[in-house]
Amino acid sequence: MNIKKLSILLAAIVLIAVQLACAVGGEPTLSNVRVARDSDGVQITNTFGAFDTVYVVSDLANGVAGNQITSRWYAESVADLEPNFFIDESAIDVTEETFNGTIYFFFEPPTDGWPAGIYKVEVFFNGVLISTVNFNVQ
Repeated sequence: MNIKKLSILLAAIVLIAVQLACAVGGEPTLSNVRVARDSDGVQITNTFGAFDTVYVVSDLANGVAGNQITSRWYAESVADLEPNFFIDESAIDVTEETFNGTIYFFFEPPTDGWPAGIYKVEVFFNGVLISTVNFNVQ
């Protein structure tokens, strides 16, 4: 009986060690893309005023030098603009050997304020579309 219990205990320890090893390393992943009022992504919202700064925030795990995160901003449905009007694109290049943390993009309002309507932001990780988020300006 003691050998059986010891075998089960050793198997459990090995399983935990493997899971911890996988959690420490692993492939770079970009997740939890959200629209917020702050660069930390804590004040999550999809509704902004005409003179608010808009942040698009995501979490990067296991990032390495050479990874690139890109955002493409569009006026999806805004008066006096054609549908899906391209506003701008911005990219962040990871330069650290390893990086785990928050990545954010932001757009300050134009001088006259954001025109009311629906906007979208596409977020790419190493050229692959990861998420599309929308926000409204009222």
